[in-house]
Amino acid sequence: MKKQEPAELLSIDGRQVPITHPDKLYFSREAKVSKLDLVRYYLSVAPGALAGIVDRPIVLKRFVNGAEAEAFYQKRAPTDRPDWLRTVTLSFPSGRTAEEVVVDNAAGLIWIVNLGCIELHPHPVRTADLDHPDELRVDLDPGPGVSWSDVRTVALEVKSLLEEVGLRGWPKTSGSRGMHINVRIQPRWTFSEVRRAAVALSRAVERRIPALASSKWWKEERHGVFLDYNQNAKDRTTCSAYSVRPLPDARVSAPLHWHEVPECDPADFTMFTVPARFKKVGNPQADMNAHSGSLEKLLELADKDQAAGLADAPWPPHFRRMEGEAKRVAPSRAKSAAKPSRARMPLLTVANSPDQHAALAGLERWKQKHPEAAEHLAVDDVLVDSMRGRSSTWTRIRVNLRHVPEALRPSQETPDPDDDPTREWREQRKKRL
Repeated sequence: MKKQEPAELLSIDGRQVPITHPDKLYFSREAKVSKLDLVRYYLSVAPGALAGIVDRPIVLKRFVNGAEAEAFYQKRAPTDRPDWLRTVTLSFPSGRTAEEVVVDNAAGLIWIVNLGCIELHPHPVRTADLDHPDELRVDLDPGPGVSWSDVRTVALEVKSLLEEVGLRGWPKTSGSRGMHINVRIQPRWTFSEVRRAAVALSRAVERRIPALASSKWWKEERHGVFLDYNQNAKDRTTCSAYSVRPLPDARVSAPLHWHEVPECDPADFTMFTVPARFKKVGNPQADMNAHSGSLEKLLELADKDQAAGLADAPWPPHFRRMEGEAKRVAPSRAKSAAKPSRARMPLLTVANSPDQHAALAGLERWKQKHPEAAEHLAVDDVLVDSMRGRSSTWTRIRVNLRHVPEALRPSQETPDPDDDPTREWREQRKKRL
């Protein structure tokens, strides 16, 4: 039997935190990073990382087998946690509740990193008031083929709009292809009101730069950079400042000064470069808590949109149908009567898998099987959806045949692979209804 690797015991803030399997590789393809390397990174930027999570409930996104393996979400705090680690009970749209971890110091931060939390996912509320967010989150999500310069342009337009409504945005790279802009707000509004303000902001930015920005929820309708307003719905979390992302180069979600945005490159910010940057320039978001603003002007924009006939934008699929919400169905699947409001998109599902690499391999097999159709696909005709299940994510890949001549369009076939982890649950739900 293989001898178990001894834990490394760290003394942090006067508390003993064991690091189990310290030499276990968490990144092995491009960067070579062990669990202990990851711990040392977070210790080096602890004041910045804590600024984004302290006093907030945290969803534990655990990569127990490293960044290249599948992660799972754990809402409930582990039962074998130390007695000095706080928890708080959250309620969710489903009606369920969960006791979630709250991190107050560097010891707590490293304790959750030891669980495999490569990235940090706090809720936008403080423990004293779990019903009123103190943060509006603007998530800029570029579609396939969209350039980084377009993301920066949209970010600067968001900055201008926020300033016009009396708010201050704090930018950071997402650590992937996008950008996040966090806005500290007074904790006076409910989750639904904060989301409503985010919808109004997204639509306003789209009106200003319609060629680059999109507020459309359905991927088949999007173009350019999507402003994901639903990141403000209750129970949604995004990675916080200084989070390491599970990319081969161990990229970091790095806070920026606005003057850095026009020239920044997300590849410059990794767990190997950010500690020196933090030591030199500190945390660009250190003063965020001193700039809490009001959502009143954004909510006035929302009122104007509603008066002009704009329905509420679609909510995430696991939420109940909301009052005033438009029909929650993709345009390509909508079954309208005599006057359809939108053209039906010719979409095919080609792969479903918990393993993104397996799904992408399935896409390549589909292209090889249908080369004449594949050569007509534009970059944004391939829709790679990260679908969230109950405790993990899975990948669905669809192709939009809108640019493929009808005579060359393949019919829907069984996806390859076809491993949708929610299928069994959905079929059981249908039987109960």
